[in-house]
Amino acid sequence: MIELINVCKKYPTRKGWRTVLNDVNLRIEKGQKVGILGRNGAGKSTLIRLLGGVEPPTSGRIVRDMSISWPMAFSGGFQGSLTGMDNLKFICRIYDADIEKVAAFTEDFAELGDYMREPVKKYSSGMRARLAFALSMAIEFDCFLIDEVTAVGDARFNKKCQIELFEKRKDRAMILVSHNAKQIKQQCDSACVLHSGKLHAFSTMDEAFDFYNCTL
Repeated sequence: MIELINVCKKYPTRKGWRTVLNDVNLRIEKGQKVGILGRNGAGKSTLIRLLGGVEPPTSGRIVRDMSISWPMAFSGGFQGSLTGMDNLKFICRIYDADIEKVAAFTEDFAELGDYMREPVKKYSSGMRARLAFALSMAIEFDCFLIDEVTAVGDARFNKKCQIELFEKRKDRAMILVSHNAKQIKQQCDSACVLHSGKLHAFSTMDEAFDFYNCTL
């Protein structure tokens, strides 16, 4: 179970504090798949970062009784001067994962070849995303955070990603941020809408999309 309890997130600006998330409550059970909708700037990525522990909430609590992935294809945590393999080893130590097993899967899945032994700062953005996605699949999580970045690489590689995440791990919980109505309806059990700092939950997908369309 993952639960957000009265979560608030504020950021300082030149004109004072800006509230991005205001008294947000959400509960995700094991295996549940929730879609998050919202206009650009509504706070979707902020919510994902808070769930993943990248940032703390300003107030409120986040209870995590499941292991949670970093935001899918989020490569900001890589150390640019280290090689892809050295970054992999560092991440394995953090998550207490088997380095040889993770390395074998990642090298095969990411298809980076000799670049695995090159500094990450030499990678293109696509290569960094492929490495991050492969690492997310190589280390087992109970819940995956997906922030509108499942289209990694060309059509063939993207198809491989879709199968690895949505078919092979269909028993896992997922929180999917996307503007793609078709994708959310295909992959999620329910949907919420972030609007004016509040998270609105709905009993059906159609109700969620009707509300979301009214906010555009």
